[in-house]
Amino acid sequence: MTSGLANNTDASAASTLPLFYREPVVLHSEAHAGWRLKDGDATFAAATPYVPIVLSEIGEAGRHYPVVFAGDKLLPVAVLGLSDGENLFVEESAWAGGHYVPAYVRRYPFGFVTIPGSERFALALDAGSERLVRDGEQGVALFEQGAPSAITREALQYCEAYQAEFESTNAFSAALREHELLVEKRANATLADGRQYALDGFQVVDPGRFRDLDQAVVVDWHRKGWLSLVNLHLASLGRLAALVDRQAQRAAPAA
Repeated sequence: MTSGLANNTDASAASTLPLFYREPVVLHSEAHAGWRLKDGDATFAAATPYVPIVLSEIGEAGRHYPVVFAGDKLLPVAVLGLSDGENLFVEESAWAGGHYVPAYVRRYPFGFVTIPGSERFALALDAGSERLVRDGEQGVALFEQGAPSAITREALQYCEAYQAEFESTNAFSAALREHELLVEKRANATLADGRQYALDGFQVVDPGRFRDLDQAVVVDWHRKGWLSLVNLHLASLGRLAALVDRQAQRAAPAA
């Protein structure tokens, strides 16, 4: 089985829909006055073997998942599975207990979309989400008396913070590319029953190139906090073995 990390890691990509989203719609108090949002689960993330993360998450996410770089801009992603269409951390519609839930997952079904002709963003909701209620009283209202409700205001604040982090993440990844620190990597695993898995389509920081960074760059990255982020990324690669073990545990009943 082969899992290639896809290129759609840029949440603001215009040419393709962002991961998870099927029908993003910019929220409007009049057009969506009757829309409500009910509680949901993690089923929407059950079929993805990776998810984008931002800088502030690399440390926490790296304690639970391998953190690598993928996509056109080589942005950081948390690896959640070894085969296409399978997230090993969604169990019975819920995220596995005791494991970090990435911010990209937590913000769904909300998100930001770019406003055409500008650099501004607008709050959107995935109209294809099973949590959306278009008519009726089930769930929580998105608008109250023509104004955003508490849940919508909180979503806006969350997405604004996420977008700011995304810009910083983009700058970090651009610096890694500029200094040619990223190298292609492939991970192969064979389970006890003979099943083979291959994870490719991603890159990691080359430790040797990282050690040879120019002193001025080292000082600059130290001030920005980027040196520690690289080390956290490298340490997270040790989680690949745990991911293989988790795959073996899931494969055992099927075998």
